[in-house]
This record gives sequence, C-alpha cells and structure tokens, in this order.
Amino acid sequence: MPHSQVTPSAVDTRHLVRYGGQFSPELIARAAGSWVYTADDRPVLDFTSGQMSAILGHSHPDIVSTVSRQIAELDHLFSGMLSEPVLTLAERLSATLPEPLSKVLLLSTGAESNEAAIRMAKLVTGKHEIVSFARSWHGMTHAAAASTYSAGRRGYGPVAPGNFALPTPNPYRPDFVDADGALEWQRQLDFGFDLIDAQSVGSLAACIVEPILSSGGVIEPPPGYFAELKRRCEERGMLLIVDEAQTGLCRTGSWYAFERDGIVPDILTLSKTLGAGLPLAAMITSPEIEAAAHDAGFLFFTTHVSDPLVAAVGNTVLDVLERDHLDDRAAQAGSLLRDGLLELQDRHPSIGDVRGRGLMQGVELVEDRVTKRGADRLGVEVTRRCFDLGLHMNVVQLPGMGGIFRIAPPLTATDDELRQGLAILDQALTEST
Repeated sequence: MPHSQVTPSAVDTRHLVRYGGQFSPELIARAAGSWVYTADDRPVLDFTSGQMSAILGHSHPDIVSTVSRQIAELDHLFSGMLSEPVLTLAERLSATLPEPLSKVLLLSTGAESNEAAIRMAKLVTGKHEIVSFARSWHGMTHAAAASTYSAGRRGYGPVAPGNFALPTPNPYRPDFVDADGALEWQRQLDFGFDLIDAQSVGSLAACIVEPILSSGGVIEPPPGYFAELKRRCEERGMLLIVDEAQTGLCRTGSWYAFERDGIVPDILTLSKTLGAGLPLAAMITSPEIEAAAHDAGFLFFTTHVSDPLVAAVGNTVLDVLERDHLDDRAAQAGSLLRDGLLELQDRHPSIGDVRGRGLMQGVELVEDRVTKRGADRLGVEVTRRCFDLGLHMNVVQLPGMGGIFRIAPPLTATDDELRQGLAILDQALTEST
C-alpha cells in the first residue's frame, strides 16, 4: 500500500508521538543560511538557529564539505577505537579553555554530556547530592532530568535521591529585594543554601548551572553571582558543573559565557553549538578530576562516543568560528539586536523586559508592566503571527512561560536579516495587541 503524501497545506502527524509543545503548522523542506523553507518554498527567517544549535546557519558550505568528505572516509567506529578528528578536536577544545580544563569526552547530546558530568562528580567526590536552579533544564535522561526543574517532573515517579533546587536569581522578578526593589542575590543565595544544608545528609557532590537559563526564560544571573556560588561549592567540597549547551562557542559574544564571571568550572559541558546542528557534545574537566575518576573505575561507554564523523564537524566549527571572528560578530550583532528590541519595548507596552547577552536575547511579554502579569496567550498569538509573516520565533513552551521569547539567530545572520526579523516582530506585536 503506498504511503500517504504530505501536502504543503496539511502536515499529517497521525503516526508521530507528541513529545512536547506544538508541531510547526507547515512542513519544512529545506534550509540554507538563516532561512528555512516550507514545502511550498515559503521562506521563514530562523531566529532560533534550529533547536538553538545551528550557530553557523543551515547547510554552511564548510560543514557540507566536511560531512561529504568524512562520511566517505571514516564515519563510525567501535567505541574503544580512536581517530585523528577525535584527537584533534579534544586538543583544540582544550586550547580554547582556561587551565586546568584539558580532558575531553566527546558524546552526542547535551543530556548525555550532563549525565557524564554528574556521574563523574558523584564518583570522584564519593557523594550523591546534586544542586541545580529551580528553573533549570539539563536534559531528559535520568540524572539530567532529576536536575531539571522547569518542566517534566510530574507523573514519572521518583527521581534519583538527593536532588535539590536553588532559587533562580531573576532580576526581572526578584524574590529578595533591596530598598530600591532590585534583586538582592546575596541574601537569596544565603536563603537557598540554608535550605539545601538543612536537607542535605552531608553528601553534596555537585552544583550544575547554566550561565544563562534558556528554557527557564532567558534569565541571566547578575555579575558576581557565579563567583560567590563557586566559593560556596568549594566550602562544601562540591564540584561546579557549568552547562554551556546554548551559550558556549561565541553565542554570547565571548567563547564561553562563564568568562564574564572570572570563574573556571570543575566540569564544563558543551553540546548544541559544538556540532552546529549535528549531534555532538563534550564533557571537559581537569586532569586531576579525570585521573581520580579513572582510578575509581569511571564508566561511560556509549554507542557514539568519540565518533569520527561528528568530531570532524566539530573541528570545522572551530575553524569557522576562529577564521570569521564570530565571537566579535556575535557581540556586534547582539548589540544591534538588543538595541532593536529595546526600541520595540519603547513602543509596545506589552514588552515588559528585554534581557540576554550577544545573540541570545530574551523578550518577556506582560499584560501590565506594573504587576508584571505574564501574557501567555499574547505570546502564542505573536508567535503564530510571526510565522505567518515569515519569522520563526520560539516562545518558551513551558507552563507559565508562554509569553517569553528566546531569540538566538545564527552567528552568521546579516544585519539586514536581523532588522528584517525585528520588523516582522514589530508588525506581529502591533497586529496582536
């Protein structure tokens, strides 16, 4: 029996498991640069870099060339076999990082790299308790999901014991305030660790955090926060794991977002941006921690650990980032994007806050700027209208956060493309309010 044909006007999802949020209303047939094209060849400007991953845009010619060459030469190996692309990528990644981060494990997804980091932290410290932000997202596998609080916890039964939530430092919606109403994050951190210390059985192994909480609403903790968090972790013998799935590799205007805070994590995890849209992730730590883990019998065999095909892609990603100075480009383009969003905020009362860094910007819609009541319904309508007009905008598709946009265009997006996206967003806001 012939399979059913999917027409441009009707996407048949009868045989698909619904895995969260809504499917796009139109079938996507191809993509190039900053654009995706529907089945009827309608261009849609991609302001999310795919799943926040395609930092070099879609079908970048250097990536296409690497994949075409490498898949014909060496694609996949037994997990214990090594190849030149893997050794080169490990060396080059360590060269982009401060000491002592120089030991690299290459994997496939962000959840997998966080799983490896948490597993290593538990083994090395001999402890099992893990702390993460109350609006965190670290993945959908076992330990990563147990450290994820922004969604997906209800109905699945117990998670691993010893997971604690730390209050999220949200400057726009502060819970601890000073006399001027600004977030008093030091007092909030005191409160959070008092709660954690009260619940801990004395087995605090690690704290895992995102420098900018993306799925949590594009929330950027204030300067100084992470340095103090690192100090408190050290006091308790905890390792600090920094998850830079979305912020790493030039997205925020520097190679790594943690650089702003003058800290060095004990373990760093990378994913999305490392493969520029292909499944590549990394866990990076120090020789001291790696040796302790190895001596204790660290085990993390996976089917696609150290795969040569995606490792070759990772090397090409680093080539393009370095050659085209995309850290500087992200900073410059981010300023243009932010200025445009702030200008929209001046004209649209429904924009309560603009926040973020580089080419990771957040816009929060509200019903009223005084009460800051969230505007979930408006967010859905603006998203729909943007798509109709040729712009893919990603509302944070989690309960209570439907009015928060994550805006993360490719680092290769042109100024004209950024202005075009801003113009479409302007029109959608005007027509939806």
